[in-house]
Amino acid sequence: MQGLFISFEGIDGAGKSTHVEGLAQALREQGRTVTQTREPGGTPLAEKLRALVLNEPMDAMTEALLVFAARRDHLQQLIEPALARGDVVLCDRFTDATFAYQGGGRGFDLDILRVLEGWVQALPGGTALRQPDLTLWFDLDPAIAAARLAGARVPDKFEAQPVEFFRRVAAGYAQRMAQAPARFARIDAAQDRDGVWTDVLAAVRARKMLA
Repeated sequence: MQGLFISFEGIDGAGKSTHVEGLAQALREQGRTVTQTREPGGTPLAEKLRALVLNEPMDAMTEALLVFAARRDHLQQLIEPALARGDVVLCDRFTDATFAYQGGGRGFDLDILRVLEGWVQALPGGTALRQPDLTLWFDLDPAIAAARLAGARVPDKFEAQPVEFFRRVAAGYAQRMAQAPARFARIDAAQDRDGVWTDVLAAVRARKMLA
């Protein structure tokens, strides 16, 4: 079977992570081998870089460089081998998150992010980039997301940002979707869990990735 790459995107509190396992189970029931992973992270090295990015103070360029370094290792060590085996890779965030958080939220130069994206995600031959086959964007009003997160756990440095930061992040996601509408499926994350799950299944089935 051909490998498939599906990413889950959205601001903190949008609820995307709760649906990764559900989709993985649905795919396995139809005979697919599923690799579940996340960004930053997914490999021993990338998880170490994740801890730095989420918890240590640093400027936006340092943050972006560490995220893309983690992504490079993730692609080389886990994602590309899984796709070559014919797995379905379900990834909790990928490059769209970098453009949304570091670009939109932090206000970092999008042109530099595009250069890093080109370096890190270039496929053999250099004519295309590794991108997800489908990106599920869990779109939620930042004020609702903040209410969901309140008291849930000790926040990392991103979760602790004010609502206005997440408004910029959400705008960053919207911009990425406008640039690649065929790749994205917007999920209304303000619905109850069953409504969100129904939309997730519909998006995956519309692309013939699930019967």
